[in-house]
Amino acid sequence: MLIQYKQLLCSLSLLLSGEAALKFDQAEAPGLRFFMEPLEMREQNGPTPSRSQAPFIGTMMQDVLRHKVTFLLDNIPEIVFIKDCAGRYEYMNAAALASLGYERNFLEGRTLTIFDLAPMQVAECIDRLDRRILKGNIDIFDAEEPMVAVDGTTHWYSGTRIILRDETGMAVGLAGISREITFTKRQETMRRSHASLLEMIVKGELLKDILSAVVSEVEGLLDNVCGSVLLLDEKTALLRNGASPSLPPQYVSAVDGVPVGPNNGSCGTAAFRRMPVYVSDIFENPLWSGYTSVVEPHGLRSCWSTPIFGNNDVLLGTFALYSKSVRMPTEVEKDIIDMATNIAGIAIDRRRAEERVHYKAHHDPLTGLSNRNLFWGQFRRALHEAKREDRLVAITYFDVDKFKKINDIYGHAAGDDVLRAIAERITKTIRASDTAVRLGGDEFAVIFSNPKGDEAGVLARLEEIRQAAQEPIALSAGAITVTCSMGTAFYPNDGKTPESLLAKADLAMYEAKRAGRSAATDDAQIENAA
Repeated sequence: MLIQYKQLLCSLSLLLSGEAALKFDQAEAPGLRFFMEPLEMREQNGPTPSRSQAPFIGTMMQDVLRHKVTFLLDNIPEIVFIKDCAGRYEYMNAAALASLGYERNFLEGRTLTIFDLAPMQVAECIDRLDRRILKGNIDIFDAEEPMVAVDGTTHWYSGTRIILRDETGMAVGLAGISREITFTKRQETMRRSHASLLEMIVKGELLKDILSAVVSEVEGLLDNVCGSVLLLDEKTALLRNGASPSLPPQYVSAVDGVPVGPNNGSCGTAAFRRMPVYVSDIFENPLWSGYTSVVEPHGLRSCWSTPIFGNNDVLLGTFALYSKSVRMPTEVEKDIIDMATNIAGIAIDRRRAEERVHYKAHHDPLTGLSNRNLFWGQFRRALHEAKREDRLVAITYFDVDKFKKINDIYGHAAGDDVLRAIAERITKTIRASDTAVRLGGDEFAVIFSNPKGDEAGVLARLEEIRQAAQEPIALSAGAITVTCSMGTAFYPNDGKTPESLLAKADLAMYEAKRAGRSAATDDAQIENAA
């Protein structure tokens, strides 16, 4: 193959000569060497032309040969180019020009270097390679390199560069033959990206970091696109931002919380339809009619969104690509989107499974409240923050009066209904900063975080809980009314450790029961009574 390339380049070198041909000497391996020698101007079966005829006949033969070689090179799939030592392009065949999106006559009348054809970073890389070959006197050099086409897309090539020399052995330029390997390169990169992202998932890295890496990998594989992952909030049916590393923050904020629905941009609609939604022109598509003012300041013109599914086809969110061009995604882009949604689905599904396991380990399955395992950590954290901020914390311990009789009379299923109702009423009564816990059986606890000295406020809220608990509870056998006895201890007055405070609250609760049940008592009241 390489020898064929050399022979092809040798033939092409003829085009650069004026009145002489460049002869390839294959014996001069490993480098390519060629020598100037006069064109043979003998007519077949005819006399040798006169001196006056020689220039004309030589030029005519050169034109014919030039046409034949050009025709040959323009009809091969390989990319061929020749540069002089200053990096100026002397020739590019049709395949080279077409690969980059140029017309066939693009080089005519132009003196161009790589700096005229590629972005600065790419051009500097290629120019550095060419200079290294010439300076190091490397006759043959194989390399893979990127180029940027007219439309801004990056193409990868694998090929061979050969130093062209004159009859004295001096380098006069570089010739190259290469093949486009963009598809192969992209497939290799996709495999590496896939493996790298799966490794992040296995290592248990943060979901936001994994999703950001997914988007960044896709943006690196494709040209002129920005990606985003939106996560479905199952409680609100809203799509929340999961990762948008390259989109403008103002836009990310504006679309955070887009509803799942039939006319909510590409993402909301894709989630609603459970199928990809490709919008080529945001400003002409009715799906985006309510969002054009949000998009316009950022120059985004097209958006292609695909739903992300987990196990059992559970909808998890959407993956979207944005472009500043009015267009549909290419087949290559669709393949990469599929890879990204697959990886994102695995990551989200795994994290949600982990969250479910963690939730079950730390929450009561009957009431959904924090369980004893989670309680101690939450209580210690509340005391630590209270000490740092010099504020009050209260712990209330309570149970359902005569709960055993409820189980005996109405059955354990009815008892479970009572506990669920009590837990729901506690949750509705306390603040977001407070924590409700089911310690076991019919025993509950509430951790209150309050400003310093607001003991009366805590006791008032306890009374609200007690009153709410006494509201009738509907059971299959009829409505019943229950009461609760409560005991409270305050940090730091009644104790400074979780264990001592809970013991004081427990003691106060039993004092409330002794006083007649359906009551709330704190440690100070016990001491006053004593």
